[in-house]
Amino acid sequence: MLDDFMTRATLAGIGVAGAAAPLGCFVVWRRMAYFGDATAHAAILGVALSLAFEMSIFPGALAVALIMALTVTQLAGRGYAMDTLLGVMAHSALAFGLVAVSFLSGIRIDLMAYLFGDILAVSRTDLLVIWGGAALVVALITWRWSALLASTLNEDLAYASGFNPKREQLILTMCLAITVAVAIKVVGVLLIAALLIIPAAAARGTARTPEAMAGIAAAIGGVSAVVGLRGAYLFDTPAGPSIVCVAAIIFAALNLVRLGTERQS
Repeated sequence: MLDDFMTRATLAGIGVAGAAAPLGCFVVWRRMAYFGDATAHAAILGVALSLAFEMSIFPGALAVALIMALTVTQLAGRGYAMDTLLGVMAHSALAFGLVAVSFLSGIRIDLMAYLFGDILAVSRTDLLVIWGGAALVVALITWRWSALLASTLNEDLAYASGFNPKREQLILTMCLAITVAVAIKVVGVLLIAALLIIPAAAARGTARTPEAMAGIAAAIGGVSAVVGLRGAYLFDTPAGPSIVCVAAIIFAALNLVRLGTERQS
């Protein structure tokens, strides 16, 4: 079954969607959209370093994404507004990554595949990495769900409940770095933030509880992956952007339905 490239691509898309959904909820609740974007942009530097040292893409992208996320977390509130700091770090990391790639002589690089994903080229090994990373992210978030929620709602509430908000921020940062690293092959560094944010934002208006929002976001992400891949196959469009387009259409449709319901009531 896994010899079929479309089957591998579909499983990869569902795996990334499963990791991105609960994490995306916290990104939306904490208004960390630009934070996720900056981490994803930094991953291209990790790709360049991995290729330079002739190693797998995953560890290099993970290491650089994690360093970026931790650096931004430590520098936040030290003289610069968060959006300014994220803008500087994100675009600088992306620029340095692209320049580093240009110095890799003798190595054929499909830069578009890293920027926008190449899900149709996912191998069995890639699939194991994607599902392993997704399982780790889901396990971490499930384990720390109550603590993460309390820290998101109010830091004082978290301290009163016996949780350390800084530790929960670190866990969230680690999950974000892992998700970015495993999602590069699927949607690329420029679209990872969209896969994190759009399903969660679409689920926000329909869910009544945080747990329901995470579940609905996962369903929307999974449907977006399956339908987007099918559309890319039928209409010969880029797979990664097609997945994001389907998620955006679902977001728009759910909001139109919600607005229509509110007008009727």
